[in-house]
Amino acid sequence: MDLAIRKASEKDLGVLHEFEQGVVDAERPFDSTLREDLIHYYNLPELINSPTTQLLVAEVEGKIIACGYARIDQSKDYLVHSHHAYFGFMYVVPEMRGRGINKKIIEQLKIWAHSQEINEIRLEVYIKNSSAIRAYEKLGFQQHLLEMRMNLND
Repeated sequence: MDLAIRKASEKDLGVLHEFEQGVVDAERPFDSTLREDLIHYYNLPELINSPTTQLLVAEVEGKIIACGYARIDQSKDYLVHSHHAYFGFMYVVPEMRGRGINKKIIEQLKIWAHSQEINEIRLEVYIKNSSAIRAYEKLGFQQHLLEMRMNLND
Protein backbone atom coordinates (compact mmCIF):
# COMPACT_ATOMS: atom_id res chain seq x y z
CA MET A 1 0.00 0.00 0.00
CA ASP A 2 1.48 3.32 -1.13
CA LEU A 3 0.22 5.73 1.55
CA ALA A 4 0.72 9.49 1.23
CA ILE A 5 -0.10 11.92 4.03
CA ARG A 6 -0.51 15.59 3.19
CA LYS A 7 -2.05 18.80 4.43
CA ALA A 8 -5.72 19.08 3.48
CA SER A 9 -6.85 21.74 1.04
CA GLU A 10 -10.20 23.25 0.13
CA LYS A 11 -10.43 20.89 -2.85
CA ASP A 12 -10.81 18.08 -0.29
CA LEU A 13 -13.93 19.59 1.32
CA GLY A 14 -16.41 17.21 -0.33
CA VAL A 15 -14.68 14.11 1.00
CA LEU A 16 -14.03 15.74 4.38
CA HIS A 17 -17.74 16.54 4.77
CA GLU A 18 -18.50 12.86 4.08
CA PHE A 19 -15.90 11.82 6.67
CA GLU A 20 -17.46 14.23 9.17
CA GLN A 21 -20.77 12.39 8.84
CA GLY A 22 -18.88 9.11 9.24
CA VAL A 23 -17.54 10.39 12.58
CA VAL A 24 -21.05 11.45 13.64
CA ASP A 25 -22.50 8.06 12.65
CA ALA A 26 -19.75 6.24 14.58
CA GLU A 27 -20.39 8.34 17.69
CA ARG A 28 -24.20 8.18 17.74
CA PRO A 29 -24.29 4.81 19.59
CA PHE A 30 -22.14 6.33 22.36
CA ASP A 31 -24.02 9.62 22.78
CA SER A 32 -27.79 9.78 23.27
CA THR A 33 -27.60 13.59 23.39
CA LEU A 34 -26.76 13.97 19.67
CA ARG A 35 -29.59 15.33 17.55
CA GLU A 36 -30.97 12.97 14.91
CA ASP A 37 -30.70 15.44 12.03
CA LEU A 38 -27.59 16.44 10.09
CA ILE A 39 -24.80 17.51 12.44
CA HIS A 40 -21.66 19.45 11.62
CA TYR A 41 -18.94 19.16 14.24
CA TYR A 42 -16.29 21.10 12.37
CA ASN A 43 -15.81 24.31 10.45
CA LEU A 44 -13.71 22.57 7.82
CA PRO A 45 -12.60 25.62 5.80
CA GLU A 46 -11.42 27.21 9.05
CA LEU A 47 -9.51 24.07 10.03
CA ILE A 48 -7.83 23.98 6.62
CA ASN A 49 -6.83 27.65 6.66
CA SER A 50 -6.01 28.25 10.32
CA PRO A 51 -2.33 28.82 11.12
CA THR A 52 -2.89 27.12 14.49
CA THR A 53 -4.37 23.93 13.04
CA GLN A 54 -2.89 21.17 10.93
CA LEU A 55 -5.55 19.12 9.11
CA LEU A 56 -4.05 16.12 7.36
CA VAL A 57 -5.46 13.61 4.90
CA ALA A 58 -4.10 10.21 3.95
CA GLU A 59 -4.33 9.02 0.36
CA VAL A 60 -3.89 5.70 -1.40
CA GLU A 61 -3.65 5.85 -5.18
CA GLY A 62 -4.93 9.43 -5.11
CA LYS A 63 -8.04 8.57 -3.08
CA ILE A 64 -8.47 10.16 0.36
CA ILE A 65 -9.01 7.42 2.92
CA ALA A 66 -8.39 9.09 6.29
CA CYS A 67 -7.97 12.39 8.11
CA GLY A 68 -7.15 13.98 11.43
CA TYR A 69 -6.20 17.35 12.83
CA ALA A 70 -4.13 18.96 15.55
CA ARG A 71 -5.25 22.34 16.86
CA ILE A 72 -3.22 24.48 19.24
CA ASP A 73 -5.40 25.52 22.18
CA GLN A 74 -4.63 27.69 25.16
CA SER A 75 -4.51 25.62 28.33
CA LYS A 76 -6.01 26.54 31.68
CA ASP A 77 -3.80 29.06 33.44
CA TYR A 78 -3.22 26.73 36.38
CA LEU A 79 -1.56 24.00 34.27
CA VAL A 80 2.18 23.65 33.79
CA HIS A 81 1.85 24.08 30.02
CA SER A 82 0.45 27.27 28.50
CA HIS A 83 -0.81 25.57 25.33
CA HIS A 84 -1.60 22.07 24.16
CA ALA A 85 -2.49 20.37 20.89
CA TYR A 86 -6.00 19.01 20.66
CA PHE A 87 -6.29 16.08 18.25
CA GLY A 88 -9.63 15.51 16.55
CA PHE A 89 -11.52 14.42 13.43
CA MET A 90 -9.66 11.12 13.42
CA TYR A 91 -11.36 9.08 10.70
CA VAL A 92 -10.37 6.14 8.49
CA VAL A 93 -12.74 4.69 5.90
CA PRO A 94 -14.05 1.34 7.15
CA GLU A 95 -12.35 -0.81 4.50
CA MET A 96 -8.91 0.61 5.41
CA ARG A 97 -9.13 0.30 9.20
CA GLY A 98 -6.69 -1.85 11.12
CA ARG A 99 -3.73 -1.00 8.88
CA GLY A 100 -2.02 1.58 11.08
CA ILE A 101 -3.18 4.57 9.05
CA ASN A 102 -4.48 6.53 12.05
CA LYS A 103 -1.16 5.88 13.78
CA LYS A 104 0.72 7.39 10.83
CA ILE A 105 -1.51 10.48 10.84
CA ILE A 106 -0.99 10.87 14.58
CA GLU A 107 2.79 10.55 14.14
CA GLN A 108 2.74 13.40 11.60
CA LEU A 109 0.50 15.53 13.83
CA LYS A 110 2.87 14.95 16.76
CA ILE A 111 5.79 16.15 14.62
CA TRP A 112 3.83 19.27 13.65
CA ALA A 113 2.79 19.96 17.25
CA HIS A 114 6.38 19.60 18.43
CA SER A 115 7.52 22.00 15.67
CA GLN A 116 5.07 24.51 17.16
CA GLU A 117 6.79 24.07 20.56
CA ILE A 118 3.83 22.10 21.92
CA ASN A 119 4.56 19.15 24.18
CA GLU A 120 1.10 18.31 25.59
CA ILE A 121 -1.50 16.53 23.45
CA ARG A 122 -5.16 16.01 24.37
CA LEU A 123 -8.03 14.22 22.67
CA GLU A 124 -11.50 13.05 23.64
CA VAL A 125 -13.03 9.61 23.29
CA TYR A 126 -16.33 8.23 24.53
CA ILE A 127 -15.86 6.12 27.66
CA LYS A 128 -17.84 3.22 26.16
CA ASN A 129 -15.77 3.25 22.95
CA SER A 130 -13.35 0.67 24.31
CA SER A 131 -11.76 -0.15 20.93
CA ALA A 132 -10.82 3.51 20.39
CA ILE A 133 -9.51 3.78 23.94
CA ARG A 134 -7.30 0.70 23.43
CA ALA A 135 -6.03 2.05 20.11
CA TYR A 136 -5.08 5.41 21.62
CA GLU A 137 -3.47 3.75 24.62
CA LYS A 138 -1.33 1.65 22.23
CA LEU A 139 -0.10 4.96 20.77
CA GLY A 140 0.93 6.24 24.19
CA PHE A 141 -2.14 8.19 25.30
CA GLN A 142 -3.25 7.78 28.92
CA GLN A 143 -6.72 8.09 30.37
CA HIS A 144 -6.85 11.36 32.25
CA LEU A 145 -10.31 12.73 33.04
CA LEU A 146 -13.82 11.36 32.98
CA GLU A 147 -16.61 13.82 32.17
CA MET A 148 -19.88 13.08 33.94
CA ARG A 149 -23.36 14.10 32.80
CA MET A 150 -26.97 13.94 34.02
CA ASN A 151 -30.26 14.58 32.27
CA LEU A 152 -32.86 15.89 34.71
CA ASN A 153 -35.68 14.65 32.45
CA ASP A 154 -34.66 10.98 32.75
